[in-house]
Amino acid sequence: MFTYDFMQNAWLAATFIAITTGIVGVFVTARGMSFLAHTLSEVGFAGAAFAVFVAIRPLDGMLLFTILASLTVGKLSVKQSRREASISAVSSVFIGLGILFLSLSNESSSYATTILFGSIIGISRQDVWQLVALAAGVLLTMGFGYRKLAFDSFDAVGARAQGVRGNWISIYFLLILAISVSIGAQIVGSLLVFILLTLPPSVAKYLGRTLPQMLVISVAAGLIGVWAGLALGYLTNWPVTFFIAAIEFVFYFIALGVHRLRD
Repeated sequence: MFTYDFMQNAWLAATFIAITTGIVGVFVTARGMSFLAHTLSEVGFAGAAFAVFVAIRPLDGMLLFTILASLTVGKLSVKQSRREASISAVSSVFIGLGILFLSLSNESSSYATTILFGSIIGISRQDVWQLVALAAGVLLTMGFGYRKLAFDSFDAVGARAQGVRGNWISIYFLLILAISVSIGAQIVGSLLVFILLTLPPSVAKYLGRTLPQMLVISVAAGLIGVWAGLALGYLTNWPVTFFIAAIEFVFYFIALGVHRLRD
């Protein structure tokens, strides 16, 4: 399997994607942003379609659109009461833009399928290094802001009492989430990237007792899922995304059962 360059690229990319989404996903679930993660994955589709239209790399288009959308959502949804409506509005606009850009471009419908569901064949070594740099940047940034982000995510009231500025933390995390969605979509596609941002952290939520434990479990579940998915996809020639989704669902089902037994 590793004699092929595209599998080497996919394996390296998937490793950093699983680590990044596993860590970021723990805070996504803690902050109740699973719906936003799904929305940004749809926005990523629009960004990739725009990239096809203007002939740039899909990752660059995804980054542009997801960052723009995350800042827009952060601006519109300052108040909790209008957050869901704001996210839905932004999602609708960007889905429409994605369809428009694809219709204006010269690419076939098969390319749209690649954007939505991912492809391990189309990842070049240059794409891998860009993805690794972005993932390293996200992880480094989270390392510096770990304490305040954890405090605000798991005890927002206490964080406010200690003077932590929640609005700035929210914008900071939205930018991190936008980048994580963009890099995660390179393997599982823009439509299903929320799998890696929600299921491994959900497994960690049921099995972990402390935040460090949750981070380790989430990353481990993500790594096993993408590694096994790549191997099974290579052996069977079936879609890698199917295997990743199925494996992560099994992990979630097992973790939920363990949690119920504990209760």
